[in-house]
Amino acid sequence: MNRNGFLSDTPDSTAGTTPPSPNPGVAQPGPHSFSHHLPASDGHYQRVCGYIEDDPVAAYEWASPDAYEAFLDMKFGIRVVWGVYSRIQLQNESWPFLEMSLEERQAYQDLYKSWYPAGFDADEWVDFFAESGAKMFAFTTKHHDGFSMYDTKTRIRRRPNWLAPGGPVIEDCDIAYSIMETPFKRDVVKELTEAAHKKGLKTDLYFSHPDWYDADFRPYNFHPLQVPDAGKIALVGKDLHPEMEHPEKRFGKSGLVLVPDPGPADVDRMMKRHRAQLEELITGYGNVDMVCLDQWLGPQVWPQLRETMLYLRKIRPDVMYRARGIGNYGDYYTPEGFVPGNKENTDVPWFVIYPLGKSFSYDPREENYKGAAWIVRNLIDSAAKGGNFMASIGPDGSGRFHPKAIGQLKQTGEWLRVNGKGIYGTRARDGQHWKQGDEIRFTTTKDKKHVFAFVFDRPGSQLILTSVRPRRGSEIRLMGIPTPLKWRYSSNRGLIIEIPEELLEKLPSPIRMAYGFEIEVS
Repeated sequence: MNRNGFLSDTPDSTAGTTPPSPNPGVAQPGPHSFSHHLPASDGHYQRVCGYIEDDPVAAYEWASPDAYEAFLDMKFGIRVVWGVYSRIQLQNESWPFLEMSLEERQAYQDLYKSWYPAGFDADEWVDFFAESGAKMFAFTTKHHDGFSMYDTKTRIRRRPNWLAPGGPVIEDCDIAYSIMETPFKRDVVKELTEAAHKKGLKTDLYFSHPDWYDADFRPYNFHPLQVPDAGKIALVGKDLHPEMEHPEKRFGKSGLVLVPDPGPADVDRMMKRHRAQLEELITGYGNVDMVCLDQWLGPQVWPQLRETMLYLRKIRPDVMYRARGIGNYGDYYTPEGFVPGNKENTDVPWFVIYPLGKSFSYDPREENYKGAAWIVRNLIDSAAKGGNFMASIGPDGSGRFHPKAIGQLKQTGEWLRVNGKGIYGTRARDGQHWKQGDEIRFTTTKDKKHVFAFVFDRPGSQLILTSVRPRRGSEIRLMGIPTPLKWRYSSNRGLIIEIPEELLEKLPSPIRMAYGFEIEVS
């Protein structure tokens, strides 16, 4: 991380792929200019590239150019990670479930029976998102633990009983394992999407491929129930299911729990429920703009998952799907916890997701929240490279966000209300002109008639921009100040902007997190 807080030197941030030549037997890119080939360095791509074909089948179509254009226009969003794990303030969402003892697992799976998040208010949440300047939000409809935060009509027929006499067993059941079976009995996804539609915010519904409550999903993707043939069933990238060799690395207290391989009926029931839940999400909540898929299932069921994607595309063609678990069938991908260091990392549209605190889910420690300036700088850096930026927060078990998260995001909104025209709907400049050194980033309007320059540190009495040539006779403004600035252009030095000290002092403190200049160019 450099001194501006950009994670731009990670191995994942610079590598890309060269798209293969078009093949008439596979899906073609269509009228928009994306090849749809993920960066070879993307961790989730590496997990599935061994069994998911790089070129989708000819019958497959990605979302429309209009959907892609709307995606590229958004720029800033908020990701909300909330589930039963929030009741006990687990860090890293439901992942700690895998490391629990058998007794802890059983207790975790019973948390929903007494959950009543009285502080949840969908309109209040969405108003907060809008005030923060977000154009969209993502919400976890189901994390890996299998608990559905919406009114799913699907039923789970087989689940683990961790405390059965003689050791864990798979038992019959008939349960949705959803928020409708809690004392709360409210479909929070419905309330949130309805509030978002009223407010004009776009929606992104997160959905995890694996399901650790449903025994039919064994052993896919680190399922706590493993099977003798896990290596064949759930091949993970280059590794043949490393949990089988080193169970202590993933299943700490409980160790490796082995149960029989799934039979054809189990697999069929699993994939039907998986498809049904996704269909519920894209058809039951109005206009859903994106579905944020997560993790993967494995090679043996990829043909069924591919058929599910073909089916879902026919129902709602313009839903944008995150690429996780579906490889190059996805519409976009999400650098997680870093901003790509190179604008040319990939031509697949991207949306950074980055926790504002230490964890994606609720973080109780106020000192862990990174600050509004951190959001603004990473948002600018993402937009300059042609991407989007999403700050992730989680409410507590009662449905309330940490005051630090609220304050920092509202400060971000203050900055965006002044500088948003240089962020929303913009595009990256050509070549390497998206930056000037470490301290300056650029964006441009779609028609390329205006360039916006963002300076992270307080500028001096002169700002020199070497790659920008203003239109003769045009005005240059520091956003937030109505008075135009004096400027001149030199063929040797570039654009020289005069900045009176008193103008900088007039800017409110939150606007000084980054200084935005609007320039009409020739």
